[in-house]
Parts: sequence; structure tokens; C-alpha cells
Amino acid sequence: MKEEKSRAIGWLTVEMDWRRSLSSIVLFAFLVRIMVSLHPYSGASHPPMYGDYEAQRHWMEITIHTPAINWYQNTSTNPLSYWGLDYPPLTAYQSWAHGLFLHYFHPPSVALVSSRGHESSLGKLLMRWTVLLSDALVFFPAAICFIFVYCVHRGKKDASLWLLTMVLLNPALIVIDHGHFQYNCISLGFTLGAVEAILAKHDLFAAVLFSLALNHKQMSAYFAPAFFAHLLGKCLKRRHPLLEVLKLGIMVVMTFAVIWWPYLSSVEAVMEVLSRLAPFERGIYEDYVANFWCSTSIFIKWKRLFTTQSLKLLSFGATLLGVLPSMGQQIRAPSDRGFLYALLNSSFSFYLFSYQVHEKSILLPLLPASLLALEEPVIFKWLIYYALFSMFPLLCRDQLIVPYIALLALFLLLFHTPQGRPYAKGGLMKWKWLIVFPVLLSIALHIIYLSLKPPEKYPFLFEAFMMILCFSQFVTIFGYTNVKQWMLLGSSAGTEKIKKIL
Repeated sequence: MKEEKSRAIGWLTVEMDWRRSLSSIVLFAFLVRIMVSLHPYSGASHPPMYGDYEAQRHWMEITIHTPAINWYQNTSTNPLSYWGLDYPPLTAYQSWAHGLFLHYFHPPSVALVSSRGHESSLGKLLMRWTVLLSDALVFFPAAICFIFVYCVHRGKKDASLWLLTMVLLNPALIVIDHGHFQYNCISLGFTLGAVEAILAKHDLFAAVLFSLALNHKQMSAYFAPAFFAHLLGKCLKRRHPLLEVLKLGIMVVMTFAVIWWPYLSSVEAVMEVLSRLAPFERGIYEDYVANFWCSTSIFIKWKRLFTTQSLKLLSFGATLLGVLPSMGQQIRAPSDRGFLYALLNSSFSFYLFSYQVHEKSILLPLLPASLLALEEPVIFKWLIYYALFSMFPLLCRDQLIVPYIALLALFLLLFHTPQGRPYAKGGLMKWKWLIVFPVLLSIALHIIYLSLKPPEKYPFLFEAFMMILCFSQFVTIFGYTNVKQWMLLGSSAGTEKIKKIL
């Protein structure tokens, strides 16, 4: 009896220690976000267009002062040339809710028309708190639920705290949302919740959550092939596959219908929204992005050689070819682990080959990479480093070099904590020499970019070198993770040889 009592007390003590540690990680992650939010943001004091901060504030101003049907229309009070709303309706509703919050505490910061370029201290504080609260209400709960389903309920409790740290202290997501200023935490939080729902065998709920992610940011479509293939593969293995597919379809259609309700009154209203979501007029690339089209444009002048229509078809074909192997594996043999790899490979294919990619889109492959940190720690650390590096020119423009360095150093420190050491040694360690040289080159490019001026004839020379280096690393990771996903199918002689190589 005494032994049983002492065991129960011991288990309770361990459980309380674990929960305290979890709470400490969550609190620390939140405090890190607050510290980053004290730094400058996109477009600070740079009229007339300012930057992403002003775009988000402007959408709050428009949504609280005009009817929903006018949010995507070009009007005198909402000229689309000045940060016209170009995200799906759920982002508009989020802007409306945040706008009401700002209007209650500081009406001048969201006054119609007169608030353009508003940068008061109270307005900045309230804007920062909208991102912090969004993170706390959406991304944090999704991350904790994922840890419970993926680790605790599967007997991996010892690894759960380290993995939660990796997910919540992703330096790229923190510096973009809380430094540069965006709300990626909402769409990524819904996506993470959908992943957790699938792992918990709640597929219908997952369909709803992923539909919310798609309706918050259209870039969430980067994950759509993985969700589609995995859920279809599971449906095909059940007794009534058509019925299972129908149920999922109904949930998706109902979710979309509720969100798009204000615009379903006419085809014209729907097309006005859709036209804002696909910026084909900007060309296949805009800024320097470490994807295929931008990196190869140094040698092949895509915009000059091909029409916009041809480039749309080329990018669609390349993206489709990139996702087909991953989709095929999940349709053939859906599995939880394969699904996480499929999410990474699908989002990477879109980042590398799709039309009009922004440098911040690398945040999407980073989400599944963080969820795979236990299985692929070296890949995760490798991708985090080059994802941050690929955004270095953007962060320099935003005067965010200090949080850039601090967050990277903090991440590396936490990655190699005693709790993380058993996992940090896994994966591609035998190929470590392949990683060292590019890292040394990237360090040199950091120093060159900050200390030297490029030649007048080639003003973006340094950015081009950074882009090509990051692209080479992303393609290498993309090839490796595709091979790893297909290795999950079996243990044939060929597969065993690949395992020995990797």
C-alpha cells in the first residue's frame, strides 16, 4: 500500500513538474514576442505607402467604416491602389474585429481616410497587441494540442517540451509577425489545428479548420495537396469511400459558404474578391525570392521571353510535377508521419515553383518542418537558418537586424539544450561537411551586405548571391524529404540502400 502511494505521489510530482515546464515555455515564448515587438516594423516613417503595418491598419479602417460588400471594391474611400484588401474574407473579418478594438481605445488610429499613415505611440501599442493576442488565441493553443496528440498520447512525453519549444520559438515566424508585422500566426494556427485534428482521427473537424486557414490567407493552399491526398487515401481505404468523401466535401462547402456569405448575392461580387486574391499582373516574381523562377532569371529572362499566360501555365505545371510524387505516396499509403512529410514537400513545391511568391512564404514550409523536428532535426535547423537568411535583405530594410541575430542565437541555444541533444544528433549528420561550406559562405555574405556597397551597374548583386545560395539549399532539402517520404512505403533492397546513404 505504501509503495503504491509513493508511486502515485511520484507520478503526480513528475506530472506537475511537466506542466510547470510547459507553462514556462509558453510564457517565455510570449515574452520573446513582446521583446521583438519593441523594435521597428515594415514601412515605419516611410510615406507615402509605408509598409505591411500600414496595410493591416488600413484594412481595419476600411472594414469598420464601410459595408462588407465594398471591402474589395474600388471606391473614393477605399482606392485599391492604396493597400487594397488582397486576402480572403476571413482576413477581412479579422481586420474588422481588430479595428473595433482599436476604435474603442483610440479612434483616431482607424478614422476613415484621415488615419492614413497613422503612427502614434498608443496606436502602435494597440496594433502590436492585436498580433500578440492573435498568437495567444490561435497559434499557441494549436501548438499545445499538437504536442499532446503527437507526443504525450504516443508515449513521447520526454520529447514533448523540446518539440513545443521548437514550434513556439520559430525565429522566422516571430520576426515576421511581431517585427515586420503580419498575422501569419492565424492561418498557420488554423493549419496546425487541422494537422492535430487529423492525427487525432477527427477528419471532419480538420476539414473545417483547414478551410478557415484557406479563407484567412490564400497561401495556405500550399498545404492543400497534402490534405487532399491524405484524406482521399484514408477515404479509399474505408468501407464506403464515396460517402466519406461526400462528408468531407459538405464540411468544406458549408465552411466556405458561411465565410463568403456577404458576397454570394451575385457572381460579380464573388469575382471582385477572387480578382484581388490572384495578383497575376505583378509578374511571375517581384522581389528577390529564393525560388526557381527568380534564381534562374539571372540566366533565363522569363518575363522577357514568355507572356504572362505562358508563365502561369509553366508555373502551374512545375508546381504540379513537384507535388505529384508526395500526393501519390499519401493516396497509396496514408500515414501520420507520411502526412507531415507531404505537408513539407507540398508547401516547398509551391514556394519553389508557383507564381508570384513572396520571400515571407518560406514560413509555410517551416511549419511542417518544425513538426518533424524530432524525426529530422538537422533538416529543421538547416531550413530555419536559410529561411531567415533568405529574408535578411527584407529585415535589414525594416531595421530588424538586432532581433534577427538575437532570435537565431536563442533558437540555436535552445535547439542544443540537454533535452534536445538526443534529437539534434539525428538525420543527416554523416553529410555534415555538405552543410558547413554554405554556412561559411552565408556568413561572408552577411558581412559583405552590411559593410560594402554593390557596383552601380549591379545594385542587387549581393541579394542575387543570397537568393541563389538559399535556393540551392532549399532544393537539396526538397529532394531529400521527398525521398524520405517515399521510403515510408516499404523496406525493399533499394530502400535499404538509400537508408544507408542517408
